[in-house]
Amino acid sequence: MDLFTHFLIPYIILFFAGSKNKLEGAFGGISIDFDVLLVFAGFLFPEIFILTHRGITHSFIFGFLSVLIFLYILTRKQIQEFVGKIIKRDFNLKFTWKTVLLAYFGVIIHLFLDYLTTGGLPILYPFTMERFSAHLYYYIDGVTTLISLTLLVILYLKINLKFKKIAMIIFVVMLISSGAIRGYEKVNAFNAFEDDLEGDFSQISTYPTPNMFVWDTVIIDPKNDRYRLYEYNGITNEKLFQGAYEGLTVENGSYSSALSAIKKANQITEVQRFMWYTDYICINAKFENNQWKITYLNFLGGHYTNNNLTVYVN
Repeated sequence: MDLFTHFLIPYIILFFAGSKNKLEGAFGGISIDFDVLLVFAGFLFPEIFILTHRGITHSFIFGFLSVLIFLYILTRKQIQEFVGKIIKRDFNLKFTWKTVLLAYFGVIIHLFLDYLTTGGLPILYPFTMERFSAHLYYYIDGVTTLISLTLLVILYLKINLKFKKIAMIIFVVMLISSGAIRGYEKVNAFNAFEDDLEGDFSQISTYPTPNMFVWDTVIIDPKNDRYRLYEYNGITNEKLFQGAYEGLTVENGSYSSALSAIKKANQITEVQRFMWYTDYICINAKFENNQWKITYLNFLGGHYTNNNLTVYVN
């Protein structure tokens, strides 16, 4: 989800709950997205690839530590005066255990919203590096971003509070409606391929695209090493075949030698990072010039990496 929505959802909830510290919750909602600052650390220590956007701060434990630091910085007098001059509004946040918990509430809302999108989050880190995602929204939803920005402008303007309340209610209704439509279309895409589960294929997974009515659908065999990719249009009920993929293909060399080379390649930091971001990986191992050329393919595409990665192993 976008930064505006992450700010607005906890703000709106706390507003209608009658909280006096709704801004603390709202800023808590955007605090963990300042992990973009960790990208530089990721360049210095590439082996710690969780130091990235939607990485370490997007977990329950480190999300709390992040918002604790973030709120502490925001509540320093110099910072408050500086921000107040920029937004031309009173900016008076408080740093107490109550406001910290409200800010962490914003973090929880943030994690939930990002969980709904593609890409996934390591929400249980440091217990596991696994990324979790509901694959309901695309990574960034353009319509939601535009509506959120519009509402943010309305809340900033000095207009009647009644109109601001109406705008917030409309925003929430539109957001829930959008989620409901996406949920329906996701189930619709899944059901559309049930008749295709025959022979060697027995599983279906669906993934959102920027268009809420168009879904990438993957049909998988029981061994999870053969895939068929389709694009499904919920309006026209059209299934567009995108390609068939093998989990592993070996060229020239022996199968056992290829597996040994892949095992070595999987220890390379760049490969581990690629695999961490990828839902499905197809591997092509080709023996040429007395070495193995190992190519990893993410046929669904990714938000953080290229669609393929090639390494060489002796």
